[in-house]
Amino acid sequence: MTLTQWVQQLGEIVWGPGMLVLLVGTGIFLSLRTGFLPWRNMGYALRCVLSREARSRVRGAGDVSPFSALMTALAATIGTGNIVGVATALVSGGPGALVWMELSALFGISSKFAECMLAVKYRERNDRGEMSGGPMYVLKNGLRHRRLGAFLGGAFALFAMVAALGIGDMTQANSIAGSLRSAFGLSPSLTGAVLTVLTLGIVLGGIKSISRIASFVVPTMAVLYLSAGVLVILGNLSAVPAAIAAMFRMAFSVEALSGGAVGAVTASMADAARYGVARGCFSNEAGLGSAAITAASATAKEPVRQGYINMTGTFFDTFVVCTVTGLAICSSGMLGALDPATGQVADGAALTMLAFSTVLGEGGTTLVTVCITLFAFSTILGWEYHGEKAFEFLFGSRPVLFYRVVYALAVYVGATQELALIWGISDVFNALMAIPNLLSLLLLSGVVSREIRAFEPQVALQRQAWCRAKP
Repeated sequence: MTLTQWVQQLGEIVWGPGMLVLLVGTGIFLSLRTGFLPWRNMGYALRCVLSREARSRVRGAGDVSPFSALMTALAATIGTGNIVGVATALVSGGPGALVWMELSALFGISSKFAECMLAVKYRERNDRGEMSGGPMYVLKNGLRHRRLGAFLGGAFALFAMVAALGIGDMTQANSIAGSLRSAFGLSPSLTGAVLTVLTLGIVLGGIKSISRIASFVVPTMAVLYLSAGVLVILGNLSAVPAAIAAMFRMAFSVEALSGGAVGAVTASMADAARYGVARGCFSNEAGLGSAAITAASATAKEPVRQGYINMTGTFFDTFVVCTVTGLAICSSGMLGALDPATGQVADGAALTMLAFSTVLGEGGTTLVTVCITLFAFSTILGWEYHGEKAFEFLFGSRPVLFYRVVYALAVYVGATQELALIWGISDVFNALMAIPNLLSLLLLSGVVSREIRAFEPQVALQRQAWCRAKP
């Protein structure tokens, strides 16, 4: 067995049923412990995100506005998983995978709230005056057993740093280079060189530079992709009711069923749950702790309010972007179709391109390629900050410039090399990140419950103020 095969098998083990149960189970436990307040206050959270105040830095201490912190977190989460990951889940788990993806995200909202709220509560200032936070600081400062907390915090930081270089950097660059080579015939070396220069120019400016780009790129690319996806759904509107019916039928069927109206794909409830939950967690990263690192940089006086703002990332990522991708594919009739380029069943980006081309023609293929490029590049930027803060926790803030340069240079390596081994290693460390983070959420669930309930009167006052402000 080769090293690559061994690592891939290890990845299947760590991302197996046990990890998926732990991720979803923690979300269920936190939802119950908080009285489902993250769900009940989703409207409040969305209004906070869209408010003018969220774009300012007048409310508390921090490095960037609450909106910019959210956009930077979304830059890291809204990526190829929303295009490639959803398509792969539908092929492997059938249309019902989309239902399980959204069910897992429903409880992931509570996990995302808890990890981001705790990150703001237990953050620190580094020697450059910048905010530093995330699960490593939550574990270090929040647990009563300080030695255990410091050990677990260091473990999380190590796993996050490796995952950032892999899943957040080289693999994303590889996806961009592959897409641009297939669509436009661009050389991976040229693509890698351009991406390296762009990445270095942005990340050298730190979180303020990254958040400034993310605040523009993320909304722009989301509107572009969602507009195209909605056009595809409307163009195949007559097939949507049958597609939705097949999704729910296959999501909860014990026996393996065919996709019927949504393609020649056969899957059972077990397949749908496995691939739907796995791809959903990979896409929105709820429970992994990555978004909490960015949340800690926000200008925030109340940790709970920033937790509410950042939990909307799961809503936008899964309930909006992934849902549009899934419905566009299922209503197009392309699920189970053959890829003309390979003669095999279309999967991943190729399937999404086929679905979009049913309404948009060749323009659909081009648009998906552009969106993959933008999504993946924003992921590179968002994960740089995650990896940088993990590096800083382990080695201090002085050598951070070294990390930024190494991270940018790794983009070129990713764009120009075969990365089967790197993909496998990245999957393993991505899963390992979740373990200490989920442990911190479970051990500090009492703190989460007390904080969110204590903040409830402020939610009520804010709602009253909004009502009075209506004309």
